[in-house]
Amino acid sequence: MTDVHTGSCNCGAVRLRTQGPLRAVTACHCSQCRKQTGLYYAATNVADSHLEIEGAENITWYRSSPQARRGFCRTCGSALIWKRDGDDYSSIMAGAFDTPTGLAFGIHIFCADKGDFYEIDDDLPKFAQSDA
Repeated sequence: MTDVHTGSCNCGAVRLRTQGPLRAVTACHCSQCRKQTGLYYAATNVADSHLEIEGAENITWYRSSPQARRGFCRTCGSALIWKRDGDDYSSIMAGAFDTPTGLAFGIHIFCADKGDFYEIDDDLPKFAQSDA
């Protein structure tokens, strides 16, 4: 049986559908993710060939670094996608999916940049920068 997950932005202008397994959720605590969300990104990955986007014309792309861009709904501002240039997969915000997802956190990255107003106090692997 194929895993199918659906989701959307807050207003529904962008709808997502994935097929196949999703990676464990990565919590990214870098300053860009913190500033965009107010806390940290919680994202999973899906192969681009297994991702369907309805309403893609409603996604605004922001070039956040020389290597990557961030996609968000131009209507409601919901953060949806992080995409590194050249990768054949996209990081999708875990909160965009309809529940139940079956997802669980796997690692924390860019912990050296985390906000000073919270602690990371679970037993998951923690990386000062990226996990790569």
